Amino acid sequence: MSLAEPPPLSLYIHIPWCVRKCPYCDFNSHEARDGVPEADYVTALKRDIETALPLVWGRKVVSVFFGGGTPSLFSARAVDDILTAVRTLLPLEPLAEITLEANPGTAEAQKFADFRSAGVNRLSLGIQSFNARHLQLLGRIHDGEEARRAVELAQRHFDNINLDLMYALPEQGMSEMLADLRSAIAFGPQHLSAYHLTLEPNTRFFLDPPALPDDDLAAEMQEAVQSELASAGYEHYETSGFALAGRRCKHNLNYWLFGDYLGIGAGAHGKLTQHDGVLRQVRYKQPKAYLEHALKGVPVQEEHCVAAKDLGFEFMMNALRLTEGFSPNLFEARTGLPLVSVLGALDEAERRGLVERSPERIKPTELGRRFLNELLQGFLPDGE
Repeated sequence: MSLAEPPPLSLYIHIPWCVRKCPYCDFNSHEARDGVPEADYVTALKRDIETALPLVWGRKVVSVFFGGGTPSLFSARAVDDILTAVRTLLPLEPLAEITLEANPGTAEAQKFADFRSAGVNRLSLGIQSFNARHLQLLGRIHDGEEARRAVELAQRHFDNINLDLMYALPEQGMSEMLADLRSAIAFGPQHLSAYHLTLEPNTRFFLDPPALPDDDLAAEMQEAVQSELASAGYEHYETSGFALAGRRCKHNLNYWLFGDYLGIGAGAHGKLTQHDGVLRQVRYKQPKAYLEHALKGVPVQEEHCVAAKDLGFEFMMNALRLTEGFSPNLFEARTGLPLVSVLGALDEAERRGLVERSPERIKPTELGRRFLNELLQGFLPDGE
């Protein structure tokens, strides 16, 4: 593997605590029953960055993303402390996109102005629904009115906001889904993420499934989401991502274009391109174990170099999420492999009507986007 230059580098910071674990959530999140060890965790994050410096030395950071859990459980002072350390230790681009995930609720909403002062310039609100009954069925701790107040207050301090919505919810009908969507659109956020609720293993919903809309209704909801958002001027640029012109999420785009990211914090994943290949890392998942190991300077629990035979699949697993696909030249630029290494899979995908190809672009068709998992399976190495 040989790259002319490394890909853009992003920084992901995981805050693993939340007030209550939602029954559909399969992220690395833990209920903060006895509060959160904020000061110790901030110290561990700083140590984590210091430990990682030899792997990213001199590379500019183009975006930062605080994910969770619920990062807004932390104080604005802690976020400021973390970002100060980032700027001290890494060459952060002056206009870097810095996103923080927040959940609605009065106590958190009051922090928005302070988060903005700390350097956060993009806020992602986990609304999920504006319907009180559906929020209760989802196990959310806010109601519809708190969600609306949180959006209104966020807009006083941020001019770049994402709203997370979910559809195909327990007992949800089409009219209720459209009411949620139209409520979100009425606020005019710069970005909307619309996720189909899925039952993931190791969640309460998986063990005790709720009554969900059938597949036909869920598909109709997906089509309605795309149609409504297109009519409102939102570009459907990624599987679940919709943005006004010029407001696509730069951090997520770096993932989909197979860029690099340093992941710090409990359970964070990272992808770092080195001279001899692509290194994938995973930090210790349990907060207590992460704190212990990070403070000792050994935060990484697992790491491995991606085998050359797997790089084509890993690239496609990201880039084919993009509605516009990717430039053929990008494949070699990000993997170090010639495009011919996946030519057979591309030919077969095109024959099945799952991708379109031109000298300038390779992109999934509408059918390919709908059956993305099937499309991606064609790029798995032989025998997998």
